[in-house]
Amino acid sequence: MIGIFSLFGRSADQQLLDQAIREAGLHPRLVPDAVKIVLQRQIKEAGADAGERQALRSGLADLLAYCMLGPDDFTARHGEARTAAVELRLDHALMAGDSMDARMILLFMHAGLVTGHVTDRYGLALED
Repeated sequence: MIGIFSLFGRSADQQLLDQAIREAGLHPRLVPDAVKIVLQRQIKEAGADAGERQALRSGLADLLAYCMLGPDDFTARHGEARTAAVELRLDHALMAGDSMDARMILLFMHAGLVTGHVTDRYGLALED
């Protein structure tokens, strides 16, 4: 199946997001294009400068990788400190309820990208 980005080539922003996803420990093709589009939109709407956008990309890629890989695999790839940072971010998102991170976690859940280890650990569930 042809992805939407393969029709016209990937933009520079999309390439940077793919790079951040790779650095977080995932192959970019494991992430649906629709999820990437929403991530890009959220980064753009944050109205950040170039450095802040890169930090947002990296942070969201780490959050996505943690949700997809689970705590053990993420820690094995990135170490305790980076895992603790993502877990703190996840805790804050769940407490805030309506933050960018909370919306992204909900997106990841709807896209079926959150491993059972993470849903069990944080009590995440989609209501029917």
